[in-house]
Amino acid sequence: MKSALRAGDRERTSALRLLLAELRKAHKEGDGDELAVLRRERKRRADAAAAYRAAGRSDLAEREEGEAQLLAAYLPSELSDGELAELVREAIAATGAASPADMGRVMKHAVAAAQGRAEGSRLAAAVRAALQG
Repeated sequence: MKSALRAGDRERTSALRLLLAELRKAHKEGDGDELAVLRRERKRRADAAAAYRAAGRSDLAEREEGEAQLLAAYLPSELSDGELAELVREAIAATGAASPADMGRVMKHAVAAAQGRAEGSRLAAAVRAALQG
């Protein structure tokens, strides 16, 4: 944040201040998972950008998208499609799942194995496809 302040980058400074406030709030509430806070805040920005776009406010949407990209830079890299497919195969093997009815068990195992490196919707789509195919 100091480097953003020194550089005069108002947008970056604003986004980092909001993030810092959310991290402090989560810490006070006893939630020590910084990555979860980062993911939540990135998702909030992406959702806000979509809402602004739907309302015809592209200027505000671009600002929210910029903040979401800034926050994404602090998150671990996403799993590639190959890594995600392998993780899903391992989860199915570990749980002994055989049909789409077992999706809950597979998802529980896959989410734990992904360690936040894949969005839930992307992970669910991969599990659903693997169990159906």
